[in-house]
Amino acid sequence: MRTSVRGTSVTAFALGVLLMSAACGPSSQTPQTGSTTSASLTNPVPSSSAGRASPATPTATTSTTSSKPTIRPSTTTPTATIAPSLVGRVVSRIPTSRKVVALTFDAGANGDGVDSILATLARDKVAGSFFLTGDFVDSYPTLARRMSAMGRLGNHTTNHPHLPAMTDAQVRRQIAGARTTILSVTGEDPRPLFRFPFGDSSPHDLEIVRALGYVTIGWTVDSLGWQGTSGGRSVDSIVQRVLHAAAPGEIVLMHVGSHPTDHSTLDANALPRVISGLRAAGYGFVTLDTLVP
Repeated sequence: MRTSVRGTSVTAFALGVLLMSAACGPSSQTPQTGSTTSASLTNPVPSSSAGRASPATPTATTSTTSSKPTIRPSTTTPTATIAPSLVGRVVSRIPTSRKVVALTFDAGANGDGVDSILATLARDKVAGSFFLTGDFVDSYPTLARRMSAMGRLGNHTTNHPHLPAMTDAQVRRQIAGARTTILSVTGEDPRPLFRFPFGDSSPHDLEIVRALGYVTIGWTVDSLGWQGTSGGRSVDSIVQRVLHAAAPGEIVLMHVGSHPTDHSTLDANALPRVISGLRAAGYGFVTLDTLVP
């Protein structure tokens, strides 16, 4: 367990200005959105997700890989930092008064639901934001590149550990290693989007993430599809949870893999109804590029 304390001095990251000029505006990845107005951030999500199961170790895939892709320009400069108001916080809702939702998908175990999720997003013309571990990208490089083409990638560490129990050096290696893998395989720099495994963080961890050039992304609602049918979840329960939490700037957490024991892909199965239900309620969809310069 770390005992060191980092300084709190930070360089202002002009997030408010960016949100006013670019947040939620139409883009090639977000065909369903309008403009976004800035608002104050909500309270951070809880630093612990009690009972959350750790993703299973990814299994190797027989998918062939293509030549190294062209590297996309980084979406943030190496010197970009987070505004002081974000230090010690997790962005759990996009600051906006417009009825827009960001669908986010974590990938750390297997890719059993990816084909269905990507087919739904393509059919409904919705872009997603995908938080990938380095191990997932190593095991499923073709899927990772397809996910990059369908939305925005973020960093979810190398192998999904509990970061608050690690040393500073170990935390940095987890984040830097995942970025290197994601960038080399997909050509997309995941910075500045980062999500903590299990949603677990400490103020010190948040400062490390900030210093590495990332904004920490949480969620407004967890679909709980990762619990599977063996955990008492169903497609109906997922749809109800997401729609009940619908609000301007909602960030939805879902997963691309199947449950390790019952092999259910509830999030993938529920996604068409989630999208149609949100649209019926007047919501459009954005990626987390709304938070990126």
